[in-house]
Order: sequence, then structure tokens, then C-alpha cells
Amino acid sequence: MRKGEPITTYTGIDFYILDPRSEDVEDIDIAHALSLMCRANGHYIYFYSVAQHCLNCLQEARARGFDARLQMAVLIHDGSEAYISDITRPVKQYLPTYMDYEYAIQSMLYEHYGVGVLTEEEKEAISAVDDTVLFYEFEVLHKRSFEKQQPEKKAEFDFSERSVRAVEEEFLRELKKLSAALLQ
Repeated sequence: MRKGEPITTYTGIDFYILDPRSEDVEDIDIAHALSLMCRANGHYIYFYSVAQHCLNCLQEARARGFDARLQMAVLIHDGSEAYISDITRPVKQYLPTYMDYEYAIQSMLYEHYGVGVLTEEEKEAISAVDDTVLFYEFEVLHKRSFEKQQPEKKAEFDFSERSVRAVEEEFLRELKKLSAALLQ
């Protein structure tokens, strides 16, 4: 018997938040959900999805010379949000139970996609990429800068207003390409 109540994914899979399993993961469910989920709780100047953010993070990771395993980790670093939604950083810190679920789902996704367990150094590298993209997102999509020093970026980001379908398809292509690279 599975623990808790499931959500039903785009492809019709019952995904149990309290009992996440690899066999319940479909690439399209993650790509579809993240491409329909708006960053910054919808407070950017136009729709910009979590999937597009992940694609921008992937470009930065590639420009920094990350290997295929860490590129995959970067691409899916917000994968748990396909199942439990995106909650802004200022709110997340007050939701320890949410963070426990997020950690369990994200860890399972890292295993599922061949990333495995990340070292502290690798987690910091992924976080640095995420923070860099976030900084520039706010400059472009919120017309506001953070008060901290501008981080150096290695890639050019696509903050254009893109179709949900195009972002979903690109996310899927990158996911498949990295999956194939990790199998070699």
C-alpha cells in the first residue's frame, strides 16, 4: 500500500508525493508541468516558465564546462516542482515539511536520471548556476536588481517570451540528449 494520496500527472500516472518512485516518472510529465509553471509566482513582466529557467541554467552549466551528469542535474534541479509546484524562496524557508518532500522527490529524480547522490561541492556549483540565472531573470523580467554584486555569467540567456509548447519540446530534447550521453 502506497503512503498518502496521489496526484494525477499529465500522462495519467498516480504519483505519490509521500512515496515517490522511479517507475512513476515520465519525461513528458516533467517537461509539460514545468513548461506550464510560471516563475516568480507570476510576478514577472510576462510568462516565463520553470522549464525555460532550467534551460537557461543548462546553458550556463555548459558554458562553465560541467560534464553530462552535472548538466543533467542542472536541467532537472527543479524537477520536483512538476509534482509539488514552485514555491518562492522567501516562503519555502518557512515550510520545512514541503522542503522534506521536495528533497525526497528531487533525490529520487536524480537517481532516476542517472545523477545519483551529489557532493556538497556539486550542490554548490548547481546553486551558483541557479543563483546566476535568477539574478539576470530579475534584471530582465522584473526590471529590478538584487542588492548583491552582479555574478559573472558565462552564457547568454533566452528570456524572450516563448510558447509553452516550444519550451516543453526543447526541455524534452535536452533531457533525452543528456540521458543518452549518460548511458555511454
